[in-house]
Amino acid sequence: MHRQIQLFGAIAVRPAVSPLIASFEAATGLTVASKWELNPIVKAQIEAAEPFDLVVTNPNLIEDLTVSNKILARSQVPFGRISMGVAAKAGSRAFSVDSLQAFQHALKSANSIAYASEGTSGGYFSRLLERMGLASEVESKLVPISGGQTATSVARGEAELAVVPITSILAAAPEVILVGPFPSQLESHIDFDLAISAVATNAEAARRLSDFLTSPDLDAPLAATGVERRDRGS
Repeated sequence: MHRQIQLFGAIAVRPAVSPLIASFEAATGLTVASKWELNPIVKAQIEAAEPFDLVVTNPNLIEDLTVSNKILARSQVPFGRISMGVAAKAGSRAFSVDSLQAFQHALKSANSIAYASEGTSGGYFSRLLERMGLASEVESKLVPISGGQTATSVARGEAELAVVPITSILAAAPEVILVGPFPSQLESHIDFDLAISAVATNAEAARRLSDFLTSPDLDAPLAATGVERRDRGS
């Protein structure tokens, strides 16, 4: 019997999930080996036969993988959603993003803005700039960052601001501060689901980890790291 679960997930979820794994292992006697990539890379690697037992990534990507028989049918369950936020280096000049007008002003006045060029959040931000009519105005300020390093790029001095899921910003403290979430009018969040591999080495163990990560007992610790629970219909 395989007692190790291979968890494959999105980098934005790592700060929330990683601290919880030890308690699951202690309670079950199972071990969890984790691998984290940007959402599109998670999907691409699974399509290329990357082994995994449980995945946490965007719902639409899981649905695509289910159609291609990479995911066990009816194993998809909602995990949570993570709001987008704006990050800055601790001690840097003050910005405000608490209204749509302030958010737009911050983007216009920033010297440079880092975003996850290969990730779900980066694609969302690019589309958002188009919708707000700011794409051409801020294009020269954009700094594409790869490999899940967007939040910490401001600490390294690669950009003045960064737009990235809040989980990554909170995890980068104290060198990085959360200026604030995107204004509420934008309803800016990224959803995540869990699902089991169609060829899991131990589907029952993977289901136990899925049940653990969706337990209401974890709602508070997940909220503290930036993950808000959501219902299937959300």
